[in-house]
Amino acid sequence: MTKVYKEKVAGILLAGCVILLSGCGNTDNGSQEASQPAAGADGQEEVQGGAGGDAGDVQGQTDFVTEGTEEYRGFILDNVLHSESEGEIHYNLYVPESYDGSEPYALFFTLPGYEGLYFQGVGVNLYSEDFGFTAREYIPDMIIAAPQLEDWGETSADQTIALAEYFLANYNIDESRVYAEGYSGGGETMSRVMGKRPELFTAYLQCSSQWDGAYENLYGLYREAGLSDEEISELLVLDIKDAEYFESQGMTNQHGGGNLFAADEEIMGWLFSR
Repeated sequence: MTKVYKEKVAGILLAGCVILLSGCGNTDNGSQEASQPAAGADGQEEVQGGAGGDAGDVQGQTDFVTEGTEEYRGFILDNVLHSESEGEIHYNLYVPESYDGSEPYALFFTLPGYEGLYFQGVGVNLYSEDFGFTAREYIPDMIIAAPQLEDWGETSADQTIALAEYFLANYNIDESRVYAEGYSGGGETMSRVMGKRPELFTAYLQCSSQWDGAYENLYGLYREAGLSDEEISELLVLDIKDAEYFESQGMTNQHGGGNLFAADEEIMGWLFSR
């Protein structure tokens, strides 16, 4: 999605199971399982800001980050943004080794379903969903944040916004390449985010979920930007997969089969080509 205010217009792809936008609640146990991680490195937690800036620069002097100490497939697990306004925000983070803050990098947020929320365990979102890993195949110079929030409501939406603002202020981010994906409950959270702050993101992919945000408001923003209905239909894309799509890949649970989209070059290519 390209940003939605006047000259900036966000694109949204809604990839769904049989009934699009039907979704979620707390029934994500049909997701494909991934291998469990090896034990991470031992060490003391460090309190610091993100690369390219000081933590106090963003949302007030009392906001700071506690960096995680364990690693899984390139992600540092359980970093915590201590936000004065939104509390503790837990997230796993991948930063390419090439990033030194001298050049702007793309940014990708991937929000998991119920099985990946923080109370389920540190890193479980990465063990059960592949979006954060396959994304690296499309844009090598991209920072990837995989938040583990507490629910799929307003609190998590506000925390996601706070975390996005933190990265935009503390890392050298190319603001024309800020992407997001939400699966199931994570899609409900991100739909609320898109209803509140669509201008933060370039493109957004919603998978196996229902839309809880201000969807009609997005249409209105596009129209205010002077786009025709045909142009809007290219930006707000509804993609409903049939049963054969899932069954041909060995998945009978179509809701849980939303994780298949992570390996779908057409879907992921759409997201990262914006």
